[in-house]
Amino acid sequence: MNNNFLLEFLYKEYTSLMNDSQLSGLIKNIAVSCRKISNLLDKGNLNNIFGKYNKINVQGEMQAKLDVIANDIIVDENNCIGSLAGLASEEMEDFYRIPDDYKTGDYLLLFDPLDGSSNIDVNISVGTIFSILRINRKINNNKEIIINDFLQPGINQIAAGYAIYGPQTSIVISLGKGVHSFTLDKNINEWILDNKLMNIPNCTNEFSINSSNSRHWDENIYNYVQDCLIGTDGPLRKNYNMRWTGSMVADVHRIMTRGGIFLYPWDSRNPSIPGKLRLMYEANPMAFLVEQAGGIASNGNKRILEIIPEKLHQRTSVILGSSDEVNILLRSYINTY
Repeated sequence: MNNNFLLEFLYKEYTSLMNDSQLSGLIKNIAVSCRKISNLLDKGNLNNIFGKYNKINVQGEMQAKLDVIANDIIVDENNCIGSLAGLASEEMEDFYRIPDDYKTGDYLLLFDPLDGSSNIDVNISVGTIFSILRINRKINNNKEIIINDFLQPGINQIAAGYAIYGPQTSIVISLGKGVHSFTLDKNINEWILDNKLMNIPNCTNEFSINSSNSRHWDENIYNYVQDCLIGTDGPLRKNYNMRWTGSMVADVHRIMTRGGIFLYPWDSRNPSIPGKLRLMYEANPMAFLVEQAGGIASNGNKRILEIIPEKLHQRTSVILGSSDEVNILLRSYINTY
């Protein structure tokens, strides 16, 4: 049974989508890809899918088996549907060209196939993050795509979203007019709307950061976290809870549903690298969603969606979440520069 409830809802919210078979087909197939990944994860290691490959990816990280499997599912599910001019993934060194025997389209898909994969074997929530761009046909007039076609700022995103594989499997998506959440009902194999127009509360008492790195942070991040830890005795005058899973999807999903601030800053161990998270596959799509839900996303001195990418696997510092809390931290950066 497959009634495409997700698309039926999106057609009502975005009437232009009904006339764009390429984009609607792409969104449908991304949802199918995420459902297949979810079904794999449901079985745990019964299919011997946990563990590492003896291979380092382009990010310099040891690949988990499921990183590669999830990457292949998304590529195989979407490369032949006629919607895409190309794909790019955190797990692939170069972008992926659509094979010559497949029809190409006007869109580009960028994705992190399995965010938080280090948590797979301990059954903590992981996810898939995706970003959709439109190729600029005024510049690329049906020519073979090049890397510059992908190097667009986040404000150019046509759509973005993520799937979270947790106690429930959900997809959170925006096409630029609000953010909507759908939960997978596996009895009917359908994505059912569970939260229309998600809204991040402006105020929060939760922050999310890997505090084991505190000795490497810059002064602004360190002082802000210390102020949170002091609680009502400090300048912020409220008690905070710290939450950290090591899965960006899980931590941001919590912020999307109940507020908070997520921090993955630059640190002094690699001073020439502006941060750890990937601009194109993680920061841009999450920033798009957070802003659409009323939050703020910054690298400390610039809106993430305005960063002009210079390379496919570019990294960035990330500060995002509830507007009041992010602004408290950003004011310290303004006073620094």
